[in-house]
Amino acid sequence: MILHCMKKALWEQRKDLERWGEEEIARAGCVHCSSVAFLWRVAPNFGSIDEPLVLLCIDETKLEAEVRYEDDGNYGRTYPHIYGLVNNDAVIDVLPYLKDSEGNYIKNPQFAHIEDK
Repeated sequence: MILHCMKKALWEQRKDLERWGEEEIARAGCVHCSSVAFLWRVAPNFGSIDEPLVLLCIDETKLEAEVRYEDDGNYGRTYPHIYGLVNNDAVIDVLPYLKDSEGNYIKNPQFAHIEDK
């Protein structure tokens, strides 16, 4: 399973679509995702967003588009990037993106058994 974070309002617009991701691909060339273990590392990117966010839990075995694990920032770790549209039947769960009062990510209870790396 891989995760993609987005604004809840955007998910509400996309949740009934067959496929989505055109905007992300136009902007970044792919749909950026994270493993659960590395989410805490990218979470600061979302800290300043005041709107409610969600985490899309994506079963990459159900994706029709190619997933490449890449280290595009030379961090010594790879992140999953989806090169194509996301078929919504690969989204197996949608969880709230939890934050504390200062905007810091709080790990979802569903991920408690997965160690941060």
